[in-house]
Amino acid sequence: MKASRSLLWLLFGLIVLTLTSCQQDQAAEKTTVSFAFAGDAAEFDAYTKLILTFENQHPNIDIQMRHAPSRQDFQQKLVTMLDAGSPPDVVLLNYRRIARFVADGDLHPVGSHAAELDIEREAFFPIALDAFTYQDELWCVPQNISSLVVYFNQDLFDLAGVAYPAAGWDWDDFLQAAIDLTDEPKRYGAGVEPNLYRLAPFVWQANGAVYDENLDLLPPIEPNIRAMSRFTALQTVYQVVPDQTAAAAQSVEERFLAGHIGMLFDSRRLTPTLRQAADFRWDVAPLPQGERVASVLHSDGYCLGRSPSAATLEFIRFATSETGQRLMAETGRTVPSLQSVAHSTPFLDSTQPPAASHIWLDGVEHLERVPHHPDWIQWEKEVSAELSQLFYGNITLEMFLETLEN
Repeated sequence: MKASRSLLWLLFGLIVLTLTSCQQDQAAEKTTVSFAFAGDAAEFDAYTKLILTFENQHPNIDIQMRHAPSRQDFQQKLVTMLDAGSPPDVVLLNYRRIARFVADGDLHPVGSHAAELDIEREAFFPIALDAFTYQDELWCVPQNISSLVVYFNQDLFDLAGVAYPAAGWDWDDFLQAAIDLTDEPKRYGAGVEPNLYRLAPFVWQANGAVYDENLDLLPPIEPNIRAMSRFTALQTVYQVVPDQTAAAAQSVEERFLAGHIGMLFDSRRLTPTLRQAADFRWDVAPLPQGERVASVLHSDGYCLGRSPSAATLEFIRFATSETGQRLMAETGRTVPSLQSVAHSTPFLDSTQPPAASHIWLDGVEHLERVPHHPDWIQWEKEVSAELSQLFYGNITLEMFLETLEN
C-alpha cells in the first residue's frame, strides 16, 4: 500500500511538472505587440473590444495598449517613446501626420507587406488609400473614412420648434436654425472649434483654397474671405456659438453632451461617446452647403513603428479585415474604410443612433483632403491659433490676413 501511494504521488508530481513546463513554454512563446492610440473612454472601450477579440483568436499574441486620452497627450507620449528608441509596433495615426514621421524615419511602409496583410486595393475607398500614400509608398492601412458632419440634439429642436436639418440645406438654413435655437447664456444654437481643419470644408464650399501651389495657407482670395467671414460671424455677429469666456469654461463637446448646444460640428469619433453619455435624442446631418458641396476627410490608419514581426502583421491584418472593421463599426467609432463593411448593417444599423449614418457615405464623393507635408501639422497649429483670435473678435480679418503673409 505504501509503495502504491508513493508511486501515485510520484506520477502526480510528474504530471504537475509537465503541465507547469508546458505553461512556461507557452508563456515563453507568447509574442507581445505594442499598439499606441489616442481616444476618450468610449473610444478606449471600442479598441479594447477589438483587442480582446483578437487575443481570444490568437492566444499566443498579447496586445500591449499604449493609450492616451487626448490627442495632445498622445503626441507627447509618442514623441517620448520615439526619442527613447522604443517605438510602438503599431501606431494609429491621422493621415495629416504621416509625412513628418516619414521624414524623421519613424515609420515602416506597410505597402511592402501587402501580401501578408491581405490588402486588396479595390476593396477600400480610393481616397482612404490615397490619404496614406506618400512619396509613392503606402505607409499605413486606412482604418476609417470619416468626414465633418452636424450632430444635432433633436430634443432641443423640438423644444424650440425648429425643423430638423433637411438634405440639401444651405448656410442660410443653418444660420437661421442656430439663431432660433440660441437662448444665451443657457443654450447656444451651434458649437464649432475655431481651427483650420473645421474651417477647411467651408472654404472649399465657397470655391476657395485652403492652400495654393506654394503651400501658402488661406491665400487672400475673395472666396476665402467670404468663407472666413461667414465662419467667424457665428460668434462675432450672431452670437450663436459660445464666446471666448464660455468656451474656456467648457468645451463645445462637453456643452453638447450636457444638452446646452443644438448643433455640433464633428466627425464619427464622437458617436460612441454620445451613445454612452447622451440623455437626449440625437442624429446627424450633412454640412450645410455653400456654393458647392464639400467636406474634409478624417482618416486614421494602422502604421508600423518599426520593421514588423509576423504577430504585428497579423494584428493589423485582423484589425483592417472585414471582421475587425465590423467590430469597430458596431461600437460606433468608425466609418469603415472597406466599402463592403461601410455599406453593411453593422455601420448602417438605424436601430441605434445616429439613424442617418448613411450621411457619411453619401458625402464620400465630396471629400477633400489637405496635402502631405512634414510641416503641415505645425502650420495648421499656427494658423489655427490666429484663426481663434479672429473667431473671438480679438483681431480683424485684415490683421489675420497680414499674419498669414508674414
